[in-house]
Amino acid sequence: MHPTDRLSQVPLWRSVTRFERARIAPEIAIRNTVGIVLPLAVGAAIGNPSAGVLGAIGALNVSYRDSRDPYIARVTPMFIASVLVGAAVVLGSLAGYTKPTTILVTALWAFAAGMLGVITSRAADVGTTTLVTLIVFAARPMPVKIALESALVAFGGGLVQLILSIALWPLRHYGPERHIVASFYDTLAKLASTPAGPTAAPPGADQLMAAESALASLSQDQSVEGERYVFLMNQAERIRLSLLTLRRLHRRLSREEEGAAATVDLERILTAASLALESVSRGVIEGKPIGAARQFTELAHQFAHQHQETSPQFLAALIRDAQHQLDALAGQLRAASRLSGDAAPAKPSEPWRLRFTGWRARLIANLSFESSYFRHAVRLAICVGIGEAVGLSLNLQRTYWLPMTIAIVLKPDFTATFSRGILRIGGTLAGLLVATALFHFLHTGVGSDIALLAVFAFLLRGIGPANYGIFVIMVSSLVVLLIATTGMDPNPVIAARAVNTLIGGGIALAAYWLWPTWEQAHIGPVLANMIEAYRNYYCAVADARTGKTDADLDGTRSKARVARANTEGFADRIAAEPGISPVRSNLVKSVFVSLHSFVRAVMALESDLYQAHPEPAGPGAVEFANEVDETLGAIVKSLRTGTAIPRDLPDLRAAHNRIEDPYSLVGVETDRMATSLNTLREQIAKLLHA
Repeated sequence: MHPTDRLSQVPLWRSVTRFERARIAPEIAIRNTVGIVLPLAVGAAIGNPSAGVLGAIGALNVSYRDSRDPYIARVTPMFIASVLVGAAVVLGSLAGYTKPTTILVTALWAFAAGMLGVITSRAADVGTTTLVTLIVFAARPMPVKIALESALVAFGGGLVQLILSIALWPLRHYGPERHIVASFYDTLAKLASTPAGPTAAPPGADQLMAAESALASLSQDQSVEGERYVFLMNQAERIRLSLLTLRRLHRRLSREEEGAAATVDLERILTAASLALESVSRGVIEGKPIGAARQFTELAHQFAHQHQETSPQFLAALIRDAQHQLDALAGQLRAASRLSGDAAPAKPSEPWRLRFTGWRARLIANLSFESSYFRHAVRLAICVGIGEAVGLSLNLQRTYWLPMTIAIVLKPDFTATFSRGILRIGGTLAGLLVATALFHFLHTGVGSDIALLAVFAFLLRGIGPANYGIFVIMVSSLVVLLIATTGMDPNPVIAARAVNTLIGGGIALAAYWLWPTWEQAHIGPVLANMIEAYRNYYCAVADARTGKTDADLDGTRSKARVARANTEGFADRIAAEPGISPVRSNLVKSVFVSLHSFVRAVMALESDLYQAHPEPAGPGAVEFANEVDETLGAIVKSLRTGTAIPRDLPDLRAAHNRIEDPYSLVGVETDRMATSLNTLREQIAKLLHA
């Protein structure tokens, strides 16, 4: 293998060189650039460039909260970010009069910023942004009146950015929602026409999670239009379950020589489903229903008539299951086609009070050294405090870049910390060189500086999200130009920034190396949380099949999906940690393969519930469900306690053999469950002793 090929396989190197094209958003970059440049232009016009820089700082910090989310979902986070930026300006300016208060206030804010990761990653980003703002203004102590005025200007810059973000709301009230829903139906169309591997994660899960997150604000929207998008997404989830089950049946039919004709017909029907879903997507964009399901319905009826007399028995069971799924999917497509232009009853919303209570409970639960977030918050607070103390003791300009670099580089995990450290240091030096050259050759006055700044602001917000190294280069250049717009010569500051960045980055990397948060030490509890979420989802499906009306299918399925995404991110991070053995890392990956097989089977059983006449759960299926629950419970307990899995667990294979019809959907999917869970038991046993 070539050396560069070997390097590309290193997880840390992949994280450094990753370029995420999906995060490039030109329309966001344009309005953010306007929001940053506008205060600078106003400040230059009124002869107060320092006020323009303050407004631009507020706009820049709030721009990180801008997104393609629905307009209503942008308002709260961007407004909160504006308030916090203003508060950071005031608090930093007042705390900066003495060294002890500067160190204490920045350390406390750093701890709070570190703990915000418990809520969401976006909350953690807001914490880091406002921490950086506080550090910068702690180096510029001001009287109370001037500090308040500066905070209002920075807050105003943030409001300008917010207004630009939602300016089209009156004209395109539900434009973002339409595109999010339509995009997911396009994803479903691709799922219908493209086979997926049996051991991969269920296709479309990440896209569904992103769409649900982006549309979460609609739960409080009781308008006719808002209701339509909520229920289109609800219907989309059921369509996804039906498509996944039909793809499984198609794969099984293709293995049998007698099923060749049915396989061809089913593939043609799935192609029609793909076209129907594309039509639904177009209907959502155009705001009117399109008759998209007719061809699919006709082909589904033909399939039922052409293959109703099929033998042998196992093939007949496959055809029967396919017919049931096609009937369910036809109804779902008809409903989606109608919903693309009509409204439906809305779901009840979750009160803000309950959300706040949940956040508070998570924060309190994580106030322990057992929590990686708490350890990160303590480490961040200590390091930022040390960085402030070191910076204040150095006879350099702009020493706030030292603790600021620590605040940006230090993250809860090894990969993010070291990849950001490398990119922060390298990107800063590259950005300073670029800005120095441009300032030297193109600086002709404030106008040229603002024009250059607009270019870097656009690149920062347009391409920066795709790669952190590019982001740092643009930020470094932007800071130099911001200094230039105030009339100061930035050249003396450039060398100081380079030195402070190197010192701050070195402190952050050394601190993590001395006090690491090795996530591989938490493999057991993290896997236990995911398996527990899968267990809850399975139990909800099993309860629904026995007629229990209080089974929370949507809620448990969504939580299982989130748990899987979180655990996959965890698995990627531990793979990059030094000291993790290949055997242990591969065992974690093999656990995912078994769980993917298990959850696909559960989803197939859930999809059967949406048929007109779902297959009833017989005594054998009920007994099997109880034994699956017991097995998963024992695995979860062993992972959390680090003890061996009990030897007297139920015999899932024997329980499966007692199911009434082995060729039915229930019989086939429970067979898959028995195999995947028996394999999972062996994998977990090896993992506990690896």
